[in-house]
Amino acid sequence: MPLAAATLAQLDRVILGKAEQVRLSLACLLAGGHLLLEDVPGVGKTTLAQAIAASLGLHFSRMQFTSDLLPADLLGVSIYEPAQREFRFHEGPIFTQLLLADEINRATPKTQSALLEAMEERQVSEGGTSRALPSPFFVIATQNPASQLGTFALPESQLDRFLMTVSLGYPDPRAERELLLAGGRRDAARQLSAVLMPKALLAAQQAAAAVYVSGALADYVLALVTASRLHPDVQTGLSPRAALGLLSAARAWAWLAGRQHALPEDVRAVFGSVAAHRLLGRSSGAASPAVAAQLLATVAIP
Repeated sequence: MPLAAATLAQLDRVILGKAEQVRLSLACLLAGGHLLLEDVPGVGKTTLAQAIAASLGLHFSRMQFTSDLLPADLLGVSIYEPAQREFRFHEGPIFTQLLLADEINRATPKTQSALLEAMEERQVSEGGTSRALPSPFFVIATQNPASQLGTFALPESQLDRFLMTVSLGYPDPRAERELLLAGGRRDAARQLSAVLMPKALLAAQQAAAAVYVSGALADYVLALVTASRLHPDVQTGLSPRAALGLLSAARAWAWLAGRQHALPEDVRAVFGSVAAHRLLGRSSGAASPAVAAQLLATVAIP
């Protein structure tokens, strides 16, 4: 617990004025999920990913997604070596502990889908061989608004692979003034020392997964999920995988608060980030944070 608090404090010193978003990001990783950062360019998404990797002592790789990026550029490729008379697999940048998939929706759907098996199965298949990815393995992807030029909307199946979406937004005036005077925070993110090493992080994940969930809290999650499926403005409600992810995220949020049992407040704290990108509207088809807030307002707390 003290190490978790120290990690949050260190991240807060780099990502100014975004304590809730930082806590949600760390809870997502503690729950073993992947994180999608949605926002306009220049608000600190890359800096947050670098700061998390440095604070957790994780090997970090960054991949810039572009329209000409091929799956092999991400996963790796087998190249024939005449001297050995055999093919040798050359690992791509996905063979890391924390991968920053920068501007993921600028890549074509074929390249986006190359992430699916890795995110779900923690392995890569190439040439008929499955190769395990390092442990822990996290994907933090950034996404630009769909209204910007050169973007390809993520399919629902890939959106569902992300446990949470978080939007940093613009900093408040005080934080932005401090940022201007300091000249930015990217260099500070690179120079952070590790507070929680990978082995300790894996132990923290196990501890978070062991947080107690009562039957009443499970009923509350079920009520939220059922309400999402019956909502008149929602085309596709929350799936059983989303319900399981919601409980995992609530457990991690409770663990960060120093508790061994989850409360309805923990579910409510993470619900918007877990649910919004999975709730597709009947008319626009866009993710709807407003519907997530409406579900929280109408479903009674046990």
